Amino acid sequence: MQKIVRKAVFPVAGFGTRFLPATKAMPKELLPIVDKPLIQYAVEEAIRAGIDTLIFVTGRNKRAIEDHFDANLELEAALRAKGKHEQADMVHNILPSGVECIFVRQAEQLGLGHAILCAERVVGDEPFAVLLADDFLTQPTVSAKSNVTEDLRNAFETSGLTQLSVMQVVGSDISKYGVIVHGDASGAVAGIVEKPNFEEAPSDLASIGRYILTPDIFDVLRDLPVGSGGEIQLADAINIQAMRGKVNTLYSTALRFDCGSVDGFLAAIAHVSGLRNSAGEG
Repeated sequence: MQKIVRKAVFPVAGFGTRFLPATKAMPKELLPIVDKPLIQYAVEEAIRAGIDTLIFVTGRNKRAIEDHFDANLELEAALRAKGKHEQADMVHNILPSGVECIFVRQAEQLGLGHAILCAERVVGDEPFAVLLADDFLTQPTVSAKSNVTEDLRNAFETSGLTQLSVMQVVGSDISKYGVIVHGDASGAVAGIVEKPNFEEAPSDLASIGRYILTPDIFDVLRDLPVGSGGEIQLADAINIQAMRGKVNTLYSTALRFDCGSVDGFLAAIAHVSGLRNSAGEG
């Protein structure tokens, strides 16, 4: 198996019910953090990490995501005709040259593990990143250059092991996450438990929405019974790999905002606005 990570999967098939009625006809992933859609931040993170194939696992009413990352020659021409060249360049450069988008339909929402499995034919026999756009990760200052996906990719290309980005979660909120069962001091993981009760959580380290996975995860997912919430859980598949000694963690120091919730989404907007104001961007 090659160790170079060139593909990333973005599961974007969810209904976004916590943002209704705004998401009745508009994908939640296109809701803007200031002036840029939520999904675009995750895509830019992946591209900065050296990813050149972007695989979107979509659902019904998600066509607008495909349109966003497609060329819009009419809009560009209209902007240039009015002398708005900076805005035209912004539209033109949403995706840099050499980066390809592929869209796969998840016909039924059966969990994150099922969404990943839908991408199997496109991923093939390669390691790949997974980015959950709802987990909005950013740095505390505009000068910080660290990139969570890039750090995971570097760790994978050194070890060849599945990599999980983890953060400390204190208190009862730990029950919302896949929780790490500690292994040895090297960062190895003995297991991961999906959404345990607070009292039964094996640690205070939660797996957040950035992963580098190996293609053998598909073999595990295909035979996996339904788990928490009656869904096929990615964490359950990773747990099986962890018990085989194939999973490492990387602690993230990025700021994280849960943009799957209204409060987290608003906090992310306030943070990005503050960074831009401090940089004099207005």
